[in-house]
Amino acid sequence: MKIVVCIKQVPDTKGGVKFNPDGTLDRGAMLAIMNPDDKAGLEAALRLKDQYGAEVTVLTMGLPKAADVLREAIAMGADKGVLVTDRVLGGADTWATSTTIAGALRNMEYDLIITGRQAIDGDTAQVGPQIAEHLGIPVISYAQDIKVDGDKVTVQRQYDDRYHVVETKMPCLITALSELNEPRYMTPGGIFEACKAEITTWGRADLKDVDDGNLGLKGSPTKIAKASDKVRKGAGEKVVPDSPEDAVSYIVGKFKEKHII
Repeated sequence: MKIVVCIKQVPDTKGGVKFNPDGTLDRGAMLAIMNPDDKAGLEAALRLKDQYGAEVTVLTMGLPKAADVLREAIAMGADKGVLVTDRVLGGADTWATSTTIAGALRNMEYDLIITGRQAIDGDTAQVGPQIAEHLGIPVISYAQDIKVDGDKVTVQRQYDDRYHVVETKMPCLITALSELNEPRYMTPGGIFEACKAEITTWGRADLKDVDDGNLGLKGSPTKIAKASDKVRKGAGEKVVPDSPEDAVSYIVGKFKEKHII
């Protein structure tokens, strides 16, 4: 079984967020980590590898430094890493990103594609399903459990306070929740292997069946009107009531004032 896990290097929001003049993230100026949902998807693939002897390839699109998350994935147990990077791909929204990744996947053999549900820098949950649509394969999103039986995949799909049990045949794409599992740590031997591993690097010329009009910032139908860091909130109003009854009366009065009740 061949599994491709799509991972993304995202800004570590604890270190602050920086923007370019056009409103896109200045990724080169920020500390970066592997997207949490993607790491859960990688762990799911590695468990299938442990169980069935699957081959796990990790794929990412980004700046050259995104190779760092590929090496992290290899240190955890992945077999190969593929980086898609090119200046013309910069500033891509979800449509342009999914088009690019699908173009790369058309060069690869896969039975199962796993992505994270969403990335913490965009929170759209769109790229995984869009990739499946581009490739014409089934997609099961919001996976909280994955089982494989022959050429069939059975997934518990999270839904409000319950879950759906969905089955499909491979090839297919699954988007994983961070709650799916607890990702393993890198091993010393894995780190050694990752340091000497050769990362395959592809550019625009390596993408298959992709139109230039659907790539990068120019090929992105989503336009950013305004971008900013977290808005700092004021201290608010501090009140010291004389009794619990006075506190309740004050709160109820504020609710009525704001037409909440």
